[in-house]
Amino acid sequence: MSRQVDLNINKLLEGLGLEGEENDFCDFTIADQNSVAESQGITPTTPSNFKPILGGNVTYVVACVILNEKNEILMMQEAKESCAGKWYLPAGRMEKDETIIQAAAREVLEETGLHCKPETLLVVETAGGTWYRFVLTGKVIGGELKTPARADKESLQAKWIANLDEITLRANDVLHLIERAKMYKDSLPGESWHKNILPAPIPHTKDLLRLIVLIKKRSTNRMHVLLSEKSALHFPTCEVNPAKSVHSTLRRFMVEMFGADVAQHRPLGLFNVEADPSAHGCCLTLLVVFRPPLEEVPLIGKCAWHELSQEMEKKISPFVSKKNSSIELHVVR
Repeated sequence: MSRQVDLNINKLLEGLGLEGEENDFCDFTIADQNSVAESQGITPTTPSNFKPILGGNVTYVVACVILNEKNEILMMQEAKESCAGKWYLPAGRMEKDETIIQAAAREVLEETGLHCKPETLLVVETAGGTWYRFVLTGKVIGGELKTPARADKESLQAKWIANLDEITLRANDVLHLIERAKMYKDSLPGESWHKNILPAPIPHTKDLLRLIVLIKKRSTNRMHVLLSEKSALHFPTCEVNPAKSVHSTLRRFMVEMFGADVAQHRPLGLFNVEADPSAHGCCLTLLVVFRPPLEEVPLIGKCAWHELSQEMEKKISPFVSKKNSSIELHVVR
């Protein structure tokens, strides 16, 4: 079992997904969440059999932040009537039957005229439990920058912008994304920042949050990871409630496993994203770390702590200690 746990964590650290039936178990379904709410006298608003449908009850958006050798940002000028003339990153909704990577490349081509190769996820943003924006960065590999003469319904034109103060943005929400991309470009991936991580093409019929929960045992000073003992051993996984923020879903899941007085912990970032167009769901693997030692954190759910091998502890420790070692999860309020 120890070897299998190490193998699975290693796959996640490499940005690969986890395949196999045991990795698709859900410990805290929406039906379970509804039962808990009802026991507290709260009427649930989400059907227990909720299933995400792209373009229906969930929205997946992609955005691409591309910088050139002069550190200029690839921007497009909006053609939509509601924001015509304003500037934004190449971005748009994913279409059915395309991957996140394909959607990002398509949006860049349609709105800027350039072919790009997405290289890594930078940020995953969520609003509620039904809106996700996957922000990538990459490099241009061809095409011709769109000029006003080639304006269409997708955009009026595209430009490499050195100073954002010289243009009117559609919204300021891109400023943080651009700053992240600049920091990433100036970093050494795998050292001060995470390595290049792209979504793993593994299908999910539900939107899931998989947790890698780490804690240190005081008596041995060894790191442990939490495993669910429901069915086959696996990393604890819950269904994202579409009526709640991802942070709210996380909080409810932690209470389910550790009780209402769950000890101090913090989510650090994402190891990977799993999504495939053959299904409309996705799975986010989130790193969560406890501050108190294992001896002070009681479990009430069907879970157990598993001691990591020394080799795996050495490999995973930088993800705990270094700020930008995992993909940012930004929960929009």
